[in-house]
Amino acid sequence: MVATHGARIDRSEGWPGQCTLCRRWCRGALCEDCEALFPPDAAPRCALCALRLPPGAASGRLRCGHCAARPPPLSHCVAALDYAFPWDQLLLALKFGERLELASLLAGRLSLALAHAQAVPVDLIVPVPLSAERLRERGYNQAHELARRMHPPAGQQRQSRLCAHTLLRVRHTDQQARLPLDERHGNLRGAFAVVKPVQGLRVAIVDDVMTSGATLHEAALALRRAGAADVQAWVAARTP
Repeated sequence: MVATHGARIDRSEGWPGQCTLCRRWCRGALCEDCEALFPPDAAPRCALCALRLPPGAASGRLRCGHCAARPPPLSHCVAALDYAFPWDQLLLALKFGERLELASLLAGRLSLALAHAQAVPVDLIVPVPLSAERLRERGYNQAHELARRMHPPAGQQRQSRLCAHTLLRVRHTDQQARLPLDERHGNLRGAFAVVKPVQGLRVAIVDDVMTSGATLHEAALALRRAGAADVQAWVAARTP
């Protein structure tokens, strides 16, 4: 599945292999039967943090109670999936297991979620960056792998530009998943810098998983301080 010296095979480009869940032979990460078992998620979510809202909630840009009281530095947050079976295992395999073929499947689900949410078009898409140390260790940035495989919603006129070098992580930090929720914002303070012009631009930040929102909020604050007119977050999965 993975070649040596960092040359990784992406099965999503037509290489045959086995379904990640049932192990049937197929092209892509999941076979048609397993994809049908997990249809795209159309549940109502908070427009600012992407947490699920109660079933039957009216459609529209609704906010959960926490975001209504303390709005985050994001104008919109879109999540494609809950961080639960089978997506949690697929995301872990993408992030830590060099399973790059999973990025196309997850990016496709995120693209569908953006179309469903009628997200405002953006000028610039930036993946959440890794520190230089972590990028050397992992060999790739899973957020960038997702971002570069996404498709704009049908009919969108604005042309979005993807740039992996606008937002940088300038300080190596402890992994967020290993920290208590109340320590995550402090862990990331001052970790991001904007090194290319974003003045007046609408920006979307792409990441694989959103839990406390600390990473996305700190990145959004850095972009807003640099003059971004609007900042959204697009994530593959949201922890319930």
